[in-house]
Amino acid sequence: MIYLLIIALLLVAELLYFRIADKYNIIDKPNQRSSHTQITLRGGGIIYWIVALFYAAIHFSAFSAWFFAGMTLISLVSFWDDIKGLGQKVRLLFHLLAMTCAFQAAEVFGAYPWWAVIIGYIVFIGIVNAYNFMDGINGITGLYSIAVLVSLGWVNEYVQAFTPTDFIVYPLLASLVFLFFNFRKRAKCFAGDVGSVGIAFWVVTLLLLLIIRTQDLIWLGFLMVYGVDAGCTILHRLYLKQNIMEAHRLHFYQIMANERKMPHRLVSVIYFVAQLVCSALLIALYPVMGWWIFIILALILMGFYTLKFGMMKKVSQ
Repeated sequence: MIYLLIIALLLVAELLYFRIADKYNIIDKPNQRSSHTQITLRGGGIIYWIVALFYAAIHFSAFSAWFFAGMTLISLVSFWDDIKGLGQKVRLLFHLLAMTCAFQAAEVFGAYPWWAVIIGYIVFIGIVNAYNFMDGINGITGLYSIAVLVSLGWVNEYVQAFTPTDFIVYPLLASLVFLFFNFRKRAKCFAGDVGSVGIAFWVVTLLLLLIIRTQDLIWLGFLMVYGVDAGCTILHRLYLKQNIMEAHRLHFYQIMANERKMPHRLVSVIYFVAQLVCSALLIALYPVMGWWIFIILALILMGFYTLKFGMMKKVSQ
């Protein structure tokens, strides 16, 4: 019953936000680098912050307080960036502060050497920003987040308990509510940075907890599809001598959706299914094959990524 109540409250909160966004003109206008063509409300992903508030209030503890503090910091700067735009240095500062809260919640400080903590900052903040960069078409952030959260939930239930179940269920519920408005041919709203960065922060906090509990980095494979796309695209843009911090349309999903004119929702489902398959194979085969299964899956995904260049050539012709 509590889950149904949370879903109802999130639906009401989203509808109220739509009225606010409409009144204050919080919208996403299409430009030459966009994957959409119509003006759409931005910031619908604020429900990830709202559901974090619910979690912190219902399951109050030192952990939830630190997590919510980090979620608030990173959501605040992201929402402000959605509205007014901010410099990279300001965003980075807030990301550092938010990740510090996550580290404090997970009791990282004092348990690991300073160089490991620094690497953690780089890796997890990098994941948050890559997650944000991958948010560009209807449904992709919500569906992909569900794929990651379901995988984490399976591990938590059947492999190694590392967090209370509700800490995984709450963002799942928020993703379902967000998809109700976003997974449409014409989306009612976009997540905005507040949504994509917010759920990314939640995901990396869960991964941090799991990695600490198992002392194993293999679980980063739950982000393998995004990771291969983001990593290979960065290398491609460096080859083209482009500024990797500027907006672009060179991700594989963008080529499929924009250049090849594949339906956005179909592309999002492809990423969702691909990550579910990779996660399932990692869970099933890692005890037998070790890191080889990670390497094999990454190479297969990189092989699929090269199809992007053939698609680009066909379009140019």
